[in-house]
Amino acid sequence: MCLATVVVMSEPHIDPAGNTQAFRAFAQRNNEQEAAPPKKSYALPAVGISVGVLVLALVVYLLLS
Repeated sequence: MCLATVVVMSEPHIDPAGNTQAFRAFAQRNNEQEAAPPKKSYALPAVGISVGVLVLALVVYLLLS
């Protein structure tokens, strides 16, 4: 009769609830991330203005030609 042995692999993720110090560091890190103000992206307004200027230029060109 053959018996197979199963080797348990170590878990790479450390559970923050495993000890108090790790949990406090985890909770504090999450609070700091939530408290940080969101970064504003100026890409969308810049693209919108650029498209608006191009459309306006096209309309003026078509009206003058």
